[in-house]
Amino acid sequence: MRILITVKTYPTISKVHQDEFVCTAGFNDKGEWIRLYPIPFRRLDYVSQYKKYDWIEVDVKKHKTDWRPETYSPIKGEDSPIKIVGHLDTKNNWEDRKAIVLKNVYTDL
Repeated sequence: MRILITVKTYPTISKVHQDEFVCTAGFNDKGEWIRLYPIPFRRLDYVSQYKKYDWIEVDVKKHKTDWRPETYSPIKGEDSPIKIVGHLDTKNNWEDRKAIVLKNVYTDL
């Protein structure tokens, strides 16, 4: 899945996984909200440590225990690393970022 990262949480210790993880979220190519958990961010190779507004590619599967439809887990293993494939900057009054982030705006529940 290709995801534009817009949110990264502070690393916290997981009682379930007995390790430190972050929750990361962003938008896919269609502008749909995607949440990734768990991500062992500090243990990722430096080339895989993405920043906000980086496009990443990662193999994912639907999260088994999280009830939220947007939640996915990265598939673990050396054959499926997180790849940074681009970055959106703030040129032209954030035009490139707005094109993705504001694609699906709802004004009513």
